[in-house]
Amino acid sequence: MTITRDMLIGEILREKPESVETLLRFGMGCVGCPSSQMESLEQAAMVHGIDLEKLLEELNK
Repeated sequence: MTITRDMLIGEILREKPESVETLLRFGMGCVGCPSSQMESLEQAAMVHGIDLEKLLEELNK
């Protein structure tokens, strides 16, 4: 499965649970937040000031 910028955080966690480590390492504490069910990876990266391209690269390793 390839993770894309428009996927919801909740969807990513359901499909690839091991991604929680990468998200936390990048400073995304939203993995347990209710908004993670409605927020895209791109939106969350923007809110947290995270380089989306670097995050996508790590998540898709």
